[in-house]
Amino acid sequence: MQTNILEYLEATAPRVPSKIAYSDGSYHMCFSELFDSSRRLGSSLLRRGFSGEPIAILMTKHPRQIAAFYGCVYAGCYYAPLDTDMPPHRMEVILESVGARAVIVDEKGEKLISKLNFGGEILRYDTLSSEDADDLALRAVRERQIDTDPIYIVFTSGSTGIPKGVIACHRSVIDYVETLCDALGFSEDTVFANQTPLFFDAPLKELMPVIKFGATAYLVPKQLFMFPMKLCDFLNEHRVNTVCWVVSALTMISSLGVLEKNPPRYLTTVAFGSEVFPIRQYELWRSALPTAKFFNLYGPTEATGMSCYWKADRALEEGEAIPVGRPFRNTDLLLITEDGRRAEAGETGEIYLRGTCVTHGYYRNPEKTAEAFVQNPLHNHYPETVYRTGDLAYYNKHGELVFVSRKDAQIKHMGHRIELGEIEAATALCPEILRACCVYDGENKRILLYYTGEVSGEALISFLKGYLPRYMIPAECVRLSQMPLTPNGKLDRKRLASGVDIPKMIEK
Repeated sequence: MQTNILEYLEATAPRVPSKIAYSDGSYHMCFSELFDSSRRLGSSLLRRGFSGEPIAILMTKHPRQIAAFYGCVYAGCYYAPLDTDMPPHRMEVILESVGARAVIVDEKGEKLISKLNFGGEILRYDTLSSEDADDLALRAVRERQIDTDPIYIVFTSGSTGIPKGVIACHRSVIDYVETLCDALGFSEDTVFANQTPLFFDAPLKELMPVIKFGATAYLVPKQLFMFPMKLCDFLNEHRVNTVCWVVSALTMISSLGVLEKNPPRYLTTVAFGSEVFPIRQYELWRSALPTAKFFNLYGPTEATGMSCYWKADRALEEGEAIPVGRPFRNTDLLLITEDGRRAEAGETGEIYLRGTCVTHGYYRNPEKTAEAFVQNPLHNHYPETVYRTGDLAYYNKHGELVFVSRKDAQIKHMGHRIELGEIEAATALCPEILRACCVYDGENKRILLYYTGEVSGEALISFLKGYLPRYMIPAECVRLSQMPLTPNGKLDRKRLASGVDIPKMIEK
């Protein structure tokens, strides 16, 4: 039985030593270099007395940063990834939360860390990876490691403004990788294009299958997502056949007509998630790539990434939202109503997840952990921790799970309980809509809908009247020139709800 993620790398590197594992398009790291650099770095950490503890990594998005991740695991440590594009304040908050005694840096990271309030050791990647590997020391670490040892801490946004660190272990990641690869059909021939920053858990979808199969992942330069024609040139140049992207990255390509002018010719698998995919944009992709497989993914960081998937193997009915389908193998989903029972078909309930996917909780934060990582509400026969997602969903007539909204996006308006996500889902059915985000102005008791697309606010309200009851119709639909996004490419809902810079984004 596999108990350590590094077993993937150790089986693959001798088999395909010269094949590219990770590349940013300019710098290519083959499997032999990845294997060698990771072991050297791990040995160097051990020599300096680091083991069984968190190590922060502040580097630019690069194959070397991934090697640093694996190097920390070789030392029996767990990595806390940062990014050189992060705001300095967020870096300091994360570093304080982690309490790491050391941070691994590249040249840019070293300049940034010198300006922060960090009192630990600053270790250069180049120095660590140039030292000799210590086989005996690495073997001694491996003999002590077990599958519930942590691998990483990644930080999500906290409701109080303080990020929460989610800590995952070998067993949850291995289980996730095995089931994800089985469901989506990855193989040695898979060529990924990574979109998300490496300080999230999302890149696990690309990083882990690479070392499992001997596949290849290209780290797409961030600036290319501002130029969709060049982005598709990058995909075609490297014969990328698989993307696992947030919806905004896909709609940027389809909304500007690039699928007609310069389609990604080699794509055979398109996975998306995190947000509602506007139906018009979804259909443009399906039409442009008629032989490709499409998957909608759902899952929280606290459950090691994606937990559910829907393969687009049937046509959607008019007015139907894209489902998130069913849980991955060895993951169970409980849909619980407010009164604590299982939801019936068509009835909305909160998603609870159980299984090895459930992570260890929030790092050094027992209060927040106790709120979300709870006893299975359906029994008290023995201790069983499940993750309470705060997400609302229901099962459709096909037995597929359909995401509704966040529980904290539920409002009381005009005497009715309303899911803001339901308004967004209805908006996504309008053919002219590219993106939409619904917020509630509690001070003035108004529902506001922000959107991008070629339709007027008045016409959009008329459209929504055909899908929503009167009390759910937004008081105002505001057309924006562009939607504010988080570093992960998702809608920045907090910024829209705060009203910051909205006048600057309104479409003239």
